[in-house]
Amino acid sequence: MIGVVPAGLLLAAGAGSRMGRPKALVHDERGSWLQRAVAVLREGGCDPVVVVLGAAPEAADLLPPGVRAVLAEDWAEGMGASLRAGLAALDAASVEQVVVTLVDLPDLVPAVVARVVAAAETGRGEALARASYDGEPGHPVLIGRDHWAGVRDVARGDRGARDLLASADVLLVECCDLAGGEDVDSLPGSPGHQRDADA
Repeated sequence: MIGVVPAGLLLAAGAGSRMGRPKALVHDERGSWLQRAVAVLREGGCDPVVVVLGAAPEAADLLPPGVRAVLAEDWAEGMGASLRAGLAALDAASVEQVVVTLVDLPDLVPAVVARVVAAAETGRGEALARASYDGEPGHPVLIGRDHWAGVRDVARGDRGARDLLASADVLLVECCDLAGGEDVDSLPGSPGHQRDADA
């Protein structure tokens, strides 16, 4: 039996005010954060991959062939707007699950995505799972299609799917042996590193 193949959803719409530029345009010594995040989703087993842009729509030029860019017109509202736009773009796709992650997780690796996907495979459309790091919930977050309507209902401002995930039975998949799970809110080498528990 062929396993469930989830879609990948990369949220990269923000202006990155603390970073000083949109995170979709940030590069470090290993290259583009945007391109690396797309590769992590693809190599982790996601197909198709959708990228939500907003403050920097020109970042679509950085995407490889086969990756769809979606513009969240109301991106300034916060992460919730990006999540709603991304799920809407996937409504017509023949997928039962979506793996959601953020562009500002430069240490995320494909093995984390693959581990979360494998752990949630039997849940199919009902699945809810997310990576955890030393017991703390983080990204990526896997959301079965049965929950997409509920996510859209609660995804407002910067809360994303937090309210739904807080009230549901979510499978935590420990990944601290693979990555740190920290989102980066400032330029490399400066303070401002924290784990974002939202989705």
